[in-house]
Amino acid sequence: MTTATAPKSRPASAGPRHRAAAHPPLALPPNAALGLIAAGALGVLGLWWVNTASVVGAAGWLTGAGRITGLLAGYAAPVLLLLMARLPPVERGVGADRLARWHAYGGRWLVALVSVHVLTVVWGYALTDGRGLVGEGVEIVFHYPEMVKASLGTLLMLGTGLVSARAARRRLSYETWYYLHLATYLAVALAFAHQLATGADLGGGPGQAGWYALYFGTAALLGWFRLLRPWLLDRRHGLRVAEVRPEGPGVVSLFLSGRRLEELRAEPGQFFRLQFQAPGLRWAANPYSLSAPPRPDFLRFTVKDLGGHSAAVAALRPGTRVRAEGPYGAFTGRQQRQHRVLLLGVGVGITPLRALFETLPGEVTLVQRARRAEDVLFRAELAEVARRRGAVVHELLGSREQVGDLGAALARLVPGLAEHDVYLCGPEAVAEEAVRALRAAGVRAGRIHRESFVF
Repeated sequence: MTTATAPKSRPASAGPRHRAAAHPPLALPPNAALGLIAAGALGVLGLWWVNTASVVGAAGWLTGAGRITGLLAGYAAPVLLLLMARLPPVERGVGADRLARWHAYGGRWLVALVSVHVLTVVWGYALTDGRGLVGEGVEIVFHYPEMVKASLGTLLMLGTGLVSARAARRRLSYETWYYLHLATYLAVALAFAHQLATGADLGGGPGQAGWYALYFGTAALLGWFRLLRPWLLDRRHGLRVAEVRPEGPGVVSLFLSGRRLEELRAEPGQFFRLQFQAPGLRWAANPYSLSAPPRPDFLRFTVKDLGGHSAAVAALRPGTRVRAEGPYGAFTGRQQRQHRVLLLGVGVGITPLRALFETLPGEVTLVQRARRAEDVLFRAELAEVARRRGAVVHELLGSREQVGDLGAALARLVPGLAEHDVYLCGPEAVAEEAVRALRAAGVRAGRIHRESFVF
């Protein structure tokens, strides 16, 4: 039932229709992940409670607040790194876009905790020693063990927080933001020794052992899943560019050929982070969704020219080596609960939905939202898939003013909209508007499955 044409250099082969099969990969549900994080935070607070006999006076309260916020910040830093460590069970169960939102939310809390920690500790010590805030701050930085490194780590962390703020993030390319964000690893490493040297609550015993396990365990998982495992997969599967095929204005499909690709256990709706071994591209791994069901001998991705990395993809030559991390994402058939399904793609957000349209069971309707007819992707492919499986395809064209209320427009196109599972993919601002429209049209929040482009 496949309509995605194979790359010219490889014969087409029928791949499995749906990989949520007999032995599905392990997936950690979102509530379980949050429960583990919360349990760890409670354990950290327990360290302070056990090691605090009493709190007396303003200096005691300030110092106590500094110890609590310092412990929580020290715990939050590796947890935030683990959220983006690309652990397969977490990526499959929670989903990459949700993890990115948790990471961003947690990052703001981390910056706040570090800021309060610094202020309250300096203030509390200043009251105890009878010094001014500036003098006490200088004393702490230059005369307490490991504090110079900790101060540098704090400055790096606060700087990373600034460039990660939404207003600043919009002005940066993905590649620039990605490289600047790597400073987080250095910041955490610089602050680690300070936590053990001056953290009264970690002075030996189970607390210190747990802290070592948390930090060194995080480092080991990052090293395996971010460095060693991608290298091993590269050696085993030998992915290379087979063909770059134009699909529309500024959009190309990228076919990658390789060996034993079924061992990747990729599912329609998932994405990979691709690192092309070509000048200017080899140092960044950008996320791209599968735009056709995965095959044992090739994978297809569809890429829109958004500048930088994605613009250079169109100029790749056949034979270019590709290092792939993945598959990632929970935007798969595992989320389906209803027999009737609406796939709503906005712009190049149609990419993962194209793969799902071919494989999801039940009554499936696909709506592609675009401003102009020439911006519609995969028109012939989608029509062929719809004909073969008895599904429905609609194109919702025009500006926001021309389309009007999106919920009402969808309700006209999709009878019984409120009883559908909805898979939604598109740029962040448009996706948020679509979620509001779907909710207003009566679709329950639990039936809206969303994939955003914010990573």
